[in-house]
Amino acid sequence: MIKYLLKCKDCEQEFESWFSASNEYDRLLKLKLLNCQSCDSINVEKSLMSPNLLNTKKKKDTKENKKYKDIRQKLSDYKKFVKQNFEYVGENFTYKARSIHYDKKKQKKGIYGSASLKDIQELKEEGIETDIIPWIEEDKN
Repeated sequence: MIKYLLKCKDCEQEFESWFSASNEYDRLLKLKLLNCQSCDSINVEKSLMSPNLLNTKKKKDTKENKKYKDIRQKLSDYKKFVKQNFEYVGENFTYKARSIHYDKKKQKKGIYGSASLKDIQELKEEGIETDIIPWIEEDKN
């Protein structure tokens, strides 16, 4: 199959049409079977058309891929900030958060760790400020 850009000499309308082979256009033109889609004129000719080349290399930096990389980088920076400025308490997060909240002494460093959604909801209901952040794994390569 081959695609040609055709142009009507009468109304100047351009349109594309597919042919089974390159010589098929000539055969149909000779038989007066090609006509303009707009004005139905048979005064139609081939026009120059840029070739349609296949790109074998995939585009690595599409807009969506760039957005994904930007978000991933921001999350990675946030994770680094949390690790440097907060104390890791692991699975004891809920217990530690309550201990800090109900203890009148101010702790110098905040905490981070793991907790279930139910535990987080209960902490919020008690007035204990908590946030859930996505914790991405670092790339291995």
